[in-house]
Amino acid sequence: MSNQVKNIAILGSTGSIGTQTLDVIRWNSNLFRAFLLTAHSNADLLISQAIEFVPEYAIICDQSKYQEVKQALAHLPIQVLAGHQAIIDTVTHPEITVVLTAMVGFAGLEPTIAAIKAGKDIALANKETLVVAGDIVTALAKQHEVKISPVDSEHSAIFQCLVGEDNNPIEKLIITASGGPFRGRSLDFLANVTREDALKHPNWVMGAKITIDSASLMNKGLEVIEAKWLFDVEADQIEVIVHPQSIVHSLLQFRDGSIKAQLGLPDMKLPIQYALTYPERIPTNFKRFSFTDYPNLTFEKPDLETFRNLSLAYTALKQGGNMPCIINAANEIAVAGFLDRKIGFLTMSSIIEECMQKINFIANPTLTDYLNTDKETRIFAQNYIQQLPSKALQF
Repeated sequence: MSNQVKNIAILGSTGSIGTQTLDVIRWNSNLFRAFLLTAHSNADLLISQAIEFVPEYAIICDQSKYQEVKQALAHLPIQVLAGHQAIIDTVTHPEITVVLTAMVGFAGLEPTIAAIKAGKDIALANKETLVVAGDIVTALAKQHEVKISPVDSEHSAIFQCLVGEDNNPIEKLIITASGGPFRGRSLDFLANVTREDALKHPNWVMGAKITIDSASLMNKGLEVIEAKWLFDVEADQIEVIVHPQSIVHSLLQFRDGSIKAQLGLPDMKLPIQYALTYPERIPTNFKRFSFTDYPNLTFEKPDLETFRNLSLAYTALKQGGNMPCIINAANEIAVAGFLDRKIGFLTMSSIIEECMQKINFIANPTLTDYLNTDKETRIFAQNYIQQLPSKALQF
Protein backbone atom coordinates (compact mmCIF):
# COMPACT_ATOMS: atom_id res chain seq x y z
CA MET A 1 0.00 0.00 0.00
CA SER A 2 1.02 3.62 -0.33
CA ASN A 3 2.78 5.18 2.63
CA GLN A 4 0.02 7.74 3.06
CA VAL A 5 -2.22 7.03 6.05
CA LYS A 6 -5.90 6.70 5.14
CA ASN A 7 -8.30 8.81 7.18
CA ILE A 8 -11.35 6.67 7.95
CA ALA A 9 -14.79 7.98 8.89
CA ILE A 10 -16.67 5.29 10.81
CA LEU A 11 -20.40 5.90 10.81
CA GLY A 12 -21.65 3.76 13.66
CA SER A 13 -18.38 3.22 15.53
CA THR A 14 -20.02 1.77 18.65
CA GLY A 15 -21.83 -1.07 16.86
CA SER A 16 -20.47 -4.51 16.03
CA ILE A 17 -18.94 -3.52 12.68
CA GLY A 18 -17.68 -0.21 14.05
CA THR A 19 -15.86 -1.74 17.00
CA GLN A 20 -14.27 -4.40 14.77
CA THR A 21 -13.19 -1.69 12.32
CA LEU A 22 -11.43 0.06 15.18
CA ASP A 23 -9.69 -3.26 15.95
CA VAL A 24 -8.36 -3.26 12.38
CA ILE A 25 -7.23 0.37 12.72
CA ARG A 26 -5.61 -0.34 16.11
CA TRP A 27 -3.56 -3.17 14.59
CA ASN A 28 -2.62 -1.14 11.51
CA SER A 29 -2.12 2.37 12.86
CA ASN A 30 0.63 2.91 10.29
CA LEU A 31 -2.00 2.57 7.54
CA PHE A 32 -5.23 3.96 8.98
CA ARG A 33 -6.42 6.75 11.24
CA ALA A 34 -9.88 7.05 12.78
CA PHE A 35 -10.77 10.57 11.58
CA LEU A 36 -14.49 10.63 12.41
CA LEU A 37 -16.43 8.50 14.89
CA THR A 38 -20.22 8.56 15.23
CA ALA A 39 -22.67 6.86 17.56
CA HIS A 40 -26.44 6.82 17.79
CA SER A 41 -26.81 6.97 21.59
CA ASN A 42 -23.98 4.97 23.20
CA ALA A 43 -22.18 7.96 24.68
CA ASP A 44 -19.99 5.94 27.08
CA LEU A 45 -18.44 3.80 24.36
CA LEU A 46 -18.06 6.75 21.97
CA ILE A 47 -16.20 8.64 24.69
CA SER A 48 -13.81 5.75 25.40
CA GLN A 49 -13.18 5.25 21.66
CA ALA A 50 -12.49 8.95 21.17
CA ILE A 51 -10.09 9.04 24.12
CA GLU A 52 -8.13 6.12 22.63
CA PHE A 53 -8.13 7.13 18.95
CA VAL A 54 -8.39 10.94 19.23
CA PRO A 55 -10.32 11.52 16.00
CA GLU A 56 -10.84 14.97 14.50
CA TYR A 57 -14.58 14.62 15.07
CA ALA A 58 -16.87 12.70 17.42
CA ILE A 59 -20.61 12.90 16.71
CA ILE A 60 -23.43 11.66 18.92
CA CYS A 61 -26.79 11.47 17.16
CA ASP A 62 -28.74 11.66 20.41
CA GLN A 63 -28.57 15.39 21.07
CA SER A 64 -29.54 14.93 24.72
CA LYS A 65 -26.10 13.35 25.28
CA TYR A 66 -24.11 16.11 23.58
CA GLN A 67 -23.00 17.87 26.76
CA GLU A 68 -21.92 14.58 28.35
CA VAL A 69 -19.70 13.72 25.38
CA LYS A 70 -18.40 17.26 24.96
CA GLN A 71 -17.38 17.58 28.60
CA ALA A 72 -15.73 14.16 28.69
CA LEU A 73 -13.59 15.05 25.66
CA ALA A 74 -12.95 18.71 26.52
CA HIS A 75 -9.29 18.03 27.31
CA LEU A 76 -8.66 16.60 23.82
CA PRO A 77 -8.40 18.32 20.40
CA ILE A 78 -11.64 16.74 19.19
CA GLN A 79 -14.60 18.58 17.69
CA VAL A 80 -17.74 17.18 19.31
CA LEU A 81 -20.99 17.55 17.38
CA ALA A 82 -24.53 16.21 17.74
CA GLY A 83 -27.40 15.18 15.50
CA HIS A 84 -27.92 13.30 12.24
CA GLN A 85 -27.36 16.40 10.10
CA ALA A 86 -23.91 16.85 11.65
CA ILE A 87 -22.93 13.46 10.23
CA ILE A 88 -24.23 14.37 6.77
CA ASP A 89 -22.25 17.61 6.87
CA THR A 90 -19.01 16.16 8.25
CA VAL A 91 -18.57 13.12 5.97
CA THR A 92 -17.70 15.56 3.18
CA HIS A 93 -14.55 16.77 4.99
CA PRO A 94 -11.71 17.03 2.45
CA GLU A 95 -9.26 15.02 4.57
CA ILE A 96 -11.47 11.92 4.79
CA THR A 97 -10.26 9.09 2.51
CA VAL A 98 -12.85 6.36 3.11
CA VAL A 99 -16.28 6.45 4.72
CA LEU A 100 -17.21 3.16 6.37
CA THR A 101 -20.99 3.16 6.72
CA ALA A 102 -22.05 0.90 9.58
CA MET A 103 -25.09 2.79 10.85
CA VAL A 104 -28.12 0.59 11.42
CA GLY A 105 -30.92 0.73 8.89
CA PHE A 106 -32.29 3.60 6.80
CA ALA A 107 -30.31 6.17 8.81
CA GLY A 108 -27.21 5.35 6.75
CA LEU A 109 -28.70 6.48 3.42
CA GLU A 110 -28.32 10.27 3.49
CA PRO A 111 -24.77 10.31 4.97
CA THR A 112 -23.69 7.77 2.34
CA ILE A 113 -25.14 9.87 -0.47
CA ALA A 114 -23.42 12.99 0.92
CA ALA A 115 -20.09 11.15 1.06
CA ILE A 116 -20.44 9.89 -2.51
CA LYS A 117 -21.26 13.38 -3.79
CA ALA A 118 -18.08 14.58 -2.05
CA GLY A 119 -16.07 11.92 -3.92
CA LYS A 120 -15.36 9.70 -0.91
CA ASP A 121 -14.79 5.99 -1.42
CA ILE A 122 -17.33 3.91 0.51
CA ALA A 123 -16.79 0.79 2.59
CA LEU A 124 -20.41 -0.34 2.74
CA ALA A 125 -21.65 -2.25 5.79
CA ASN A 126 -25.07 -0.59 5.79
CA LYS A 127 -26.90 -2.82 3.30
CA GLU A 128 -30.12 -0.82 3.69
CA THR A 129 -28.55 2.03 1.69
CA LEU A 130 -28.64 -0.05 -1.49
CA VAL A 131 -31.84 -1.86 -0.57
CA VAL A 132 -33.73 1.41 -0.24
CA ALA A 133 -32.22 3.47 -3.06
CA GLY A 134 -29.81 1.28 -5.00
CA ASP A 135 -30.59 2.93 -8.32
CA ILE A 136 -29.78 6.42 -7.04
CA VAL A 137 -26.73 5.41 -5.00
CA THR A 138 -25.04 3.38 -7.76
CA ALA A 139 -25.73 6.09 -10.36
CA LEU A 140 -24.16 8.71 -8.07
CA ALA A 141 -21.14 6.49 -7.41
CA LYS A 142 -20.60 6.12 -11.14
CA GLN A 143 -21.08 9.85 -11.73
CA HIS A 144 -18.58 10.82 -9.02
CA GLU A 145 -16.16 7.94 -9.82
CA VAL A 146 -16.51 6.59 -6.30
CA LYS A 147 -15.56 3.04 -5.39
CA ILE A 148 -18.06 1.09 -3.25
CA SER A 149 -16.36 -1.82 -1.47
CA PRO A 150 -18.77 -4.18 0.32
CA VAL A 151 -18.13 -5.09 3.95
CA ASP A 152 -20.84 -7.76 4.31
CA SER A 153 -19.03 -11.11 4.35
CA GLU A 154 -21.17 -12.49 1.51
CA HIS A 155 -20.77 -9.50 -0.79
CA SER A 156 -17.09 -9.21 0.06
CA ALA A 157 -16.72 -12.85 -0.98
CA ILE A 158 -18.28 -12.12 -4.38
CA PHE A 159 -16.23 -8.94 -4.68
CA GLN A 160 -13.06 -10.95 -4.06
CA CYS A 161 -14.09 -13.65 -6.56
CA LEU A 162 -14.55 -10.97 -9.23
CA VAL A 163 -10.92 -9.82 -9.04
CA GLY A 164 -9.29 -10.60 -12.39
CA GLU A 165 -12.63 -11.34 -14.05
CA ASP A 166 -13.37 -7.88 -15.51
CA ASN A 167 -14.29 -9.18 -18.96
CA ASN A 168 -16.15 -12.29 -17.86
CA PRO A 169 -19.90 -11.81 -17.39
CA ILE A 170 -21.54 -13.21 -14.27
CA GLU A 171 -23.94 -16.07 -14.90
CA LYS A 172 -25.08 -16.52 -11.29
CA LEU A 173 -24.32 -15.35 -7.77
CA ILE A 174 -24.74 -17.92 -5.01
CA ILE A 175 -25.13 -16.25 -1.63
CA THR A 176 -24.72 -18.49 1.39
CA ALA A 177 -26.82 -18.29 4.56
CA SER A 178 -26.10 -19.98 7.87
CA GLY A 179 -29.81 -20.62 8.33
CA GLY A 180 -29.69 -18.86 11.69
CA PRO A 181 -30.69 -20.37 15.04
CA PHE A 182 -34.02 -21.73 13.73
CA ARG A 183 -32.84 -23.70 10.68
CA GLY A 184 -35.06 -26.73 10.17
CA ARG A 185 -37.70 -25.56 12.63
CA SER A 186 -41.45 -25.58 11.90
CA LEU A 187 -43.96 -22.74 11.87
CA ASP A 188 -45.46 -24.11 15.09
CA PHE A 189 -42.06 -23.85 16.77
CA LEU A 190 -41.42 -20.32 15.45
CA ALA A 191 -44.80 -19.13 16.71
CA ASN A 192 -43.46 -19.32 20.26
CA VAL A 193 -39.80 -18.32 20.06
CA THR A 194 -38.57 -15.43 22.23
CA ARG A 195 -36.19 -12.57 21.52
CA GLU A 196 -33.56 -14.45 23.58
CA ASP A 197 -33.92 -17.51 21.34
CA ALA A 198 -33.60 -15.40 18.19
CA LEU A 199 -30.52 -13.52 19.44
CA LYS A 200 -28.48 -16.73 19.74
CA HIS A 201 -26.78 -16.86 16.34
CA PRO A 202 -24.80 -20.09 15.88
CA ASN A 203 -21.79 -18.62 14.04
CA TRP A 204 -21.60 -14.82 13.96
CA VAL A 205 -21.39 -12.12 16.63
CA MET A 206 -23.52 -9.21 15.39
CA GLY A 207 -25.79 -6.42 16.57
CA ALA A 208 -29.35 -7.17 17.71
CA LYS A 209 -31.15 -5.96 14.58
CA ILE A 210 -29.05 -7.93 12.09
CA THR A 211 -29.15 -11.01 14.35
CA ILE A 212 -32.96 -11.00 14.28
CA ASP A 213 -32.84 -10.42 10.51
CA SER A 214 -30.59 -13.46 10.23
CA ALA A 215 -32.99 -15.57 12.27
CA SER A 216 -35.91 -14.58 10.01
CA LEU A 217 -33.82 -14.79 6.78
CA MET A 218 -34.68 -11.14 6.06
CA ASN A 219 -30.98 -10.42 6.30
CA LYS A 220 -30.47 -12.72 3.34
CA GLY A 221 -33.35 -11.08 1.51
CA LEU A 222 -31.78 -7.66 1.99
CA GLU A 223 -28.45 -9.09 0.79
CA VAL A 224 -30.11 -10.37 -2.40
CA ILE A 225 -31.41 -6.87 -3.16
CA GLU A 226 -28.06 -5.31 -2.30
CA ALA A 227 -26.28 -7.79 -4.59
CA LYS A 228 -28.42 -6.73 -7.54
CA TRP A 229 -27.06 -3.17 -7.27
CA LEU A 230 -23.50 -4.00 -6.26
CA PHE A 231 -22.92 -6.46 -9.08
CA ASP A 232 -25.44 -5.33 -11.72
CA VAL A 233 -27.38 -8.59 -11.97
CA GLU A 234 -31.07 -9.52 -12.10
CA ALA A 235 -33.10 -11.33 -9.45
CA ASP A 236 -33.06 -14.64 -11.35
CA GLN A 237 -29.24 -14.55 -11.35
CA ILE A 238 -29.09 -14.61 -7.54
CA GLU A 239 -29.48 -17.87 -5.65
CA VAL A 240 -29.50 -18.31 -1.88
CA ILE A 241 -28.26 -21.56 -0.39
CA VAL A 242 -28.11 -22.54 3.28
CA HIS A 243 -24.62 -23.46 4.47
CA PRO A 244 -24.73 -24.03 8.26
CA GLN A 245 -20.95 -23.97 8.81
CA SER A 246 -20.51 -20.39 7.46
CA ILE A 247 -17.15 -21.24 5.89
CA VAL A 248 -18.01 -20.70 2.21
CA HIS A 249 -19.08 -17.06 2.30
CA SER A 250 -20.48 -16.94 -1.25
CA LEU A 251 -19.82 -18.24 -4.75
CA LEU A 252 -19.70 -16.85 -8.26
CA GLN A 253 -20.61 -18.84 -11.38
CA PHE A 254 -19.39 -17.80 -14.84
CA ARG A 255 -20.88 -18.55 -18.25
CA ASP A 256 -18.52 -21.48 -18.82
CA GLY A 257 -19.93 -23.20 -15.71
CA SER A 258 -16.86 -22.55 -13.58
CA ILE A 259 -17.52 -21.54 -9.96
CA LYS A 260 -15.23 -19.49 -7.70
CA ALA A 261 -15.79 -19.34 -3.95
CA GLN A 262 -14.25 -17.41 -1.07
CA LEU A 263 -13.74 -19.38 2.13
CA GLY A 264 -12.63 -18.52 5.63
CA LEU A 265 -13.57 -18.68 9.26
CA PRO A 266 -16.54 -16.45 10.19
CA ASP A 267 -14.75 -13.27 11.23
CA MET A 268 -16.00 -9.86 10.05
CA LYS A 269 -12.58 -8.26 10.53
CA LEU A 270 -11.32 -9.86 7.30
CA PRO A 271 -13.95 -8.32 4.97
CA ILE A 272 -13.65 -5.02 6.87
CA GLN A 273 -9.90 -4.97 6.35
CA TYR A 274 -10.17 -5.96 2.69
CA ALA A 275 -12.65 -3.14 2.04
CA LEU A 276 -10.14 -0.68 3.52
CA THR A 277 -7.06 -2.06 1.72
CA TYR A 278 -8.50 -3.17 -1.66
CA PRO A 279 -6.96 -4.06 -4.08
CA GLU A 280 -4.12 -5.05 -1.77
CA ARG A 281 -4.05 -7.60 1.02
CA ILE A 282 -2.04 -6.99 4.18
CA PRO A 283 -0.80 -9.52 6.77
CA THR A 284 -3.06 -10.52 9.66
CA ASN A 285 -2.83 -12.66 12.75
CA PHE A 286 -6.38 -13.94 12.28
CA LYS A 287 -6.94 -17.63 13.00
CA ARG A 288 -6.51 -19.70 9.83
CA PHE A 289 -9.07 -22.10 8.41
CA SER A 290 -8.19 -25.78 8.15
CA PHE A 291 -10.22 -28.22 6.06
CA THR A 292 -9.43 -31.00 8.53
CA ASP A 293 -11.31 -29.06 11.21
CA TYR A 294 -14.36 -28.99 8.94
CA PRO A 295 -14.51 -32.39 7.18
CA ASN A 296 -18.17 -31.85 6.27
CA LEU A 297 -19.32 -28.68 4.52
CA THR A 298 -23.04 -29.00 3.80
CA PHE A 299 -25.51 -27.09 1.65
CA GLU A 300 -29.31 -27.12 1.40
CA LYS A 301 -32.17 -25.11 -0.06
CA PRO A 302 -33.78 -22.45 2.16
CA ASP A 303 -37.28 -23.14 3.45
CA LEU A 304 -39.24 -20.30 1.84
CA GLU A 305 -42.60 -21.43 3.22
CA THR A 306 -41.48 -21.27 6.84
CA PHE A 307 -39.17 -18.26 6.43
CA ARG A 308 -41.34 -16.04 4.25
CA ASN A 309 -39.15 -12.94 4.52
CA LEU A 310 -36.69 -14.21 1.93
CA SER A 311 -39.52 -14.83 -0.53
CA LEU A 312 -40.99 -11.38 0.19
CA ALA A 313 -37.60 -9.79 -0.54
CA TYR A 314 -37.39 -11.53 -3.93
CA THR A 315 -40.91 -10.31 -4.71
CA ALA A 316 -39.92 -6.75 -3.81
CA LEU A 317 -36.76 -6.94 -5.91
CA LYS A 318 -38.66 -8.18 -8.96
CA GLN A 319 -41.34 -5.51 -8.57
CA GLY A 320 -38.72 -2.78 -8.13
CA GLY A 321 -39.57 0.88 -7.65
CA ASN A 322 -40.04 1.79 -4.00
CA MET A 323 -41.05 -1.75 -2.97
CA PRO A 324 -37.63 -2.65 -1.48
CA CYS A 325 -37.82 0.62 0.48
CA ILE A 326 -41.22 -0.47 1.80
CA ILE A 327 -40.04 -3.88 3.00
CA ASN A 328 -36.95 -2.35 4.61
CA ALA A 329 -38.94 0.20 6.62
CA ALA A 330 -41.60 -2.36 7.55
CA ASN A 331 -38.92 -4.80 8.65
CA GLU A 332 -37.14 -2.23 10.83
CA ILE A 333 -40.38 -1.50 12.69
CA ALA A 334 -41.25 -5.21 12.90
CA VAL A 335 -37.84 -6.14 14.32
CA ALA A 336 -38.04 -3.32 16.86
CA GLY A 337 -41.49 -4.57 17.85
CA PHE A 338 -40.21 -8.11 18.29
CA LEU A 339 -37.18 -6.96 20.31
CA ASP A 340 -39.54 -4.92 22.51
CA ARG A 341 -41.70 -8.05 23.02
CA LYS A 342 -44.69 -6.35 21.38
CA ILE A 343 -45.15 -8.96 18.64
CA GLY A 344 -44.28 -12.58 17.94
CA PHE A 345 -41.61 -13.82 15.56
CA LEU A 346 -44.01 -14.79 12.75
CA THR A 347 -45.91 -11.53 12.99
CA MET A 348 -42.88 -9.73 11.53
CA SER A 349 -43.56 -11.28 8.10
CA SER A 350 -47.25 -10.42 8.33
CA ILE A 351 -46.41 -6.75 8.99
CA ILE A 352 -44.04 -6.63 6.03
CA GLU A 353 -46.57 -8.26 3.70
CA GLU A 354 -49.33 -5.92 4.84
CA CYS A 355 -47.13 -2.88 4.14
CA MET A 356 -46.26 -4.23 0.68
CA GLN A 357 -49.97 -4.43 -0.11
CA LYS A 358 -51.11 -1.14 1.43
CA ILE A 359 -48.32 1.43 0.88
CA ASN A 360 -48.51 3.37 -2.39
CA PHE A 361 -46.27 1.83 -5.05
CA ILE A 362 -44.05 4.18 -7.09
CA ALA A 363 -42.39 2.66 -10.17
CA ASN A 364 -39.70 5.34 -10.66
CA PRO A 365 -39.10 7.01 -7.30
CA THR A 366 -36.95 10.05 -6.58
CA LEU A 367 -34.91 10.41 -3.38
CA THR A 368 -37.76 12.46 -1.92
CA ASP A 369 -40.16 9.62 -2.81
CA TYR A 370 -37.90 7.15 -0.98
CA LEU A 371 -37.77 9.38 2.12
CA ASN A 372 -41.56 9.78 2.10
CA THR A 373 -42.11 6.06 1.49
CA ASP A 374 -39.88 5.22 4.43
CA LYS A 375 -41.78 7.59 6.73
CA GLU A 376 -45.22 6.47 5.53
CA THR A 377 -44.35 2.77 5.90
CA ARG A 378 -43.00 3.20 9.42
CA ILE A 379 -46.16 4.99 10.56
CA PHE A 380 -48.37 2.33 8.96
CA ALA A 381 -46.36 -0.53 10.51
CA GLN A 382 -46.39 1.07 13.96
CA ASN A 383 -50.15 1.57 13.77
CA TYR A 384 -50.57 -2.02 12.61
CA ILE A 385 -48.71 -3.28 15.69
CA GLN A 386 -50.77 -1.07 18.02
CA GLN A 387 -54.02 -2.43 16.58
CA LEU A 388 -53.09 -6.10 17.02
CA PRO A 389 -55.20 -7.98 19.57
CA SER A 390 -53.55 -8.19 22.97
CA LYS A 391 -53.24 -11.99 22.79
CA ALA A 392 -50.85 -11.56 19.84
CA LEU A 393 -48.52 -9.39 21.91
CA GLN A 394 -47.59 -11.82 24.68
CA PHE A 395 -43.96 -12.60 23.80
